[in-house]
Amino acid sequence: MKIVVQVRLYPDSVQEAALSATLKLCNDGANLASAEAFGHRIYGKRELQRLTYGRLKALGLSAQPAIHVVRKVAGAYATLAANTRAGNLGKPGSKRRVKADSKPIQFRRDAGQPYDDRCLSWQLAERTVSIWTTSGRLTRVRFGCSLQQHATLVAYRRGESDLIHRDRKWFLYATCDIDDVEVKEPDGFLGVDLGIANIATISDGKRHCGKRLNRVRHRNQRLRTKLQRTGTKSAKRLLKARRRKEARFAADTNHCIAKQIVTEAKRTGCGIALEDLKGIRDRVRLRRPQRVTLHSWAFDQLDRLIAYKAARAGVGVVHVDPAYTSQACSSCGHVAKANRPNQFTFRCMSCGLAEHADVNAARNIAARGVADWAAASLPNAA
Repeated sequence: MKIVVQVRLYPDSVQEAALSATLKLCNDGANLASAEAFGHRIYGKRELQRLTYGRLKALGLSAQPAIHVVRKVAGAYATLAANTRAGNLGKPGSKRRVKADSKPIQFRRDAGQPYDDRCLSWQLAERTVSIWTTSGRLTRVRFGCSLQQHATLVAYRRGESDLIHRDRKWFLYATCDIDDVEVKEPDGFLGVDLGIANIATISDGKRHCGKRLNRVRHRNQRLRTKLQRTGTKSAKRLLKARRRKEARFAADTNHCIAKQIVTEAKRTGCGIALEDLKGIRDRVRLRRPQRVTLHSWAFDQLDRLIAYKAARAGVGVVHVDPAYTSQACSSCGHVAKANRPNQFTFRCMSCGLAEHADVNAARNIAARGVADWAAASLPNAA
């Protein structure tokens, strides 16, 4: 499996100027190639390279960076096409889809640029890199990372790395190819119910409460609204400084929750059953305040973090149909809307089971995980 290790670069003033000029030129070249691709309706890497390689070289790009610029543009159009097919840009004729299809893709002047081992070499023992720029090769550019990240780079770094400039800081995103871990046959499943009042509830009864998290989100939302209404230079400066704060907070919280879930599953020899929530934002109809709450937390990110951590630990993961998991009794299977009189309470109208609503839903997800895993294993058994 492939993972990405983020390390921070610490260039001096001369090196930083060279890196800035390089990113600008690469993205100017990407915009040129994008315009040619859009105008000629040529989106394949080989065809686009034949069309634009000479002009990219004339801009001042070396051979390998020019090829990577073409690949970046082709990849961007491939992503656009995939999003269009998946309906992520709306239905045909919608404003968002028409806007995306009516003009070439534009790249920011500091958008990331991929580097291969010809243009970027790592001196891991010295914690420095040598990197190509338009001003020549920069050597001994320092980078910083944790001991765990350094060990991962030494053992598994393979392939390309992306140069990123964000918030006046420089980063390298290094691709690491880690050996696949054999997934063990699970001895049961831990069901995970995702929600708003409780971010994640496990079928063993443990709940990751969302009260503190919701309080932080609401405070950030009120502050953003206040600053946007003020509109002064200092307010805009503060908004810019805080714009990634909630995203970092959400990512850190999701990492911690995912790690705890996977650790418990590995300890008990269980697999992990998750709800398949794709398209939930299109299916669910809520009032405006509820929509803000629903859309402000990265449930898909938590799902992906659990999946990749489980893959590294050899823990099986299955996604199940979430329909009626909150209304069905985990004991007798009776399904009724009246089984759930409020947000937190589940009381079966048939057998009388009383349980926390999210715990009951998580147990239903766990049971479906067992059934789906068994069904998926039948062809292999034959």
